[in-house]
Amino acid sequence: MNNADFSSTRALALGDPMVIQPGRLTDRLLARARGASLDQQLAAGWAPESSRLLAARAQRIVSLPRRIALAGNWDHLLRVARRAPSRRVAPVPLRAAAILAAEPAIRELVERLTAPLPVGARGVAAASVLLTDPASPVYSGRSGRSPRSLADLLQDAILQLDPARPLMCAS
Repeated sequence: MNNADFSSTRALALGDPMVIQPGRLTDRLLARARGASLDQQLAAGWAPESSRLLAARAQRIVSLPRRIALAGNWDHLLRVARRAPSRRVAPVPLRAAAILAAEPAIRELVERLTAPLPVGARGVAAASVLLTDPASPVYSGRSGRSPRSLADLLQDAILQLDPARPLMCAS
């Protein structure tokens, strides 16, 4: 194969919207810096392939090491929720009763996150947003924004983590 053949084949492959192009360093750095807002967008259903930053963020959060770390954070949340409340004021007030009531869903979420199967970015982002957003039903601060229970929101994330679901949105 000569250079002309190679470059035309490569151009066709890279022009395919289903081929993930290697990310640029600036995209990865910006995606890391804007992680929370990009996670919100992914959790809301924005297609990862709709922008370079969303694609870079999605690629990062679906990696198995990142998913295992997120699962560990959910496990830690359960351990903290089980502790007896102390007299001192917690820096982040948790809704321990809601967390413990959702324990079966949290266990299933952890299982899905740690499975060595590919999963969609939307489910990983949803699990991350529930854990990090102060308006999430996990926290007692401003949790009144969502009328849905923590268990219901976790079930949505779990459904998005089903390995049988398509990993990329259909165009």
